[in-house]
Amino acid sequence: MSETRLILASQSKIRRHVLENAGVKFEAIASNVDEEMAKIALREAGLKPSEQAHELAKLKAQKLSRKYPDAFVIGCDQMLALDGEVFDKAADMDEARERLKHFRGKTHYLQNAIVIYKSGEFIWRHDSAPKLKMRSFSDEFLESYLIQSGDKILSSVGCYQLEGLGIQLFEEISGDYFAILGLPLLPLLTFLRNHNIVAA
Repeated sequence: MSETRLILASQSKIRRHVLENAGVKFEAIASNVDEEMAKIALREAGLKPSEQAHELAKLKAQKLSRKYPDAFVIGCDQMLALDGEVFDKAADMDEARERLKHFRGKTHYLQNAIVIYKSGEFIWRHDSAPKLKMRSFSDEFLESYLIQSGDKILSSVGCYQLEGLGIQLFEEISGDYFAILGLPLLPLLTFLRNHNIVAA
């Protein structure tokens, strides 16, 4: 198996953790794409949440692929969509509280896009949309959850970390667990095996 350079165009701790746990050798390099400006442009253009996620993933991977043409570059993005509205990360705990009250008892989707570029060219993509239904938790539970979780939940667009206490917010989940974490791992591993980047 050849030693192929693999770059994750992200500084996300959870995405790095997922790949590391799977035994994949890679480098994590920030793309430095201005995501906020890109999101504004994509939304003004009327793109659906799934399309926004795909375009952002492409922007990240393409930028680094031009800088590191010898590498396979992975770009990822995730959008939380509820009733046609797209949500970004909460700015503070007060906003997180209101966000979770809004999500309570409702079903939302995590629109995931993962792409791979090589030598500045697009070569692979995978899209997924796990479906998550929050239970109708009490205000008392919500306050306890916010206190116990702390501001680390602000790093998640949904104000929850499913691998921790956040699982208690839900009554039903369907879809790829790893996609919920932000990195659809099984399709990615299939691609990496097919290209001799990880052992088959």
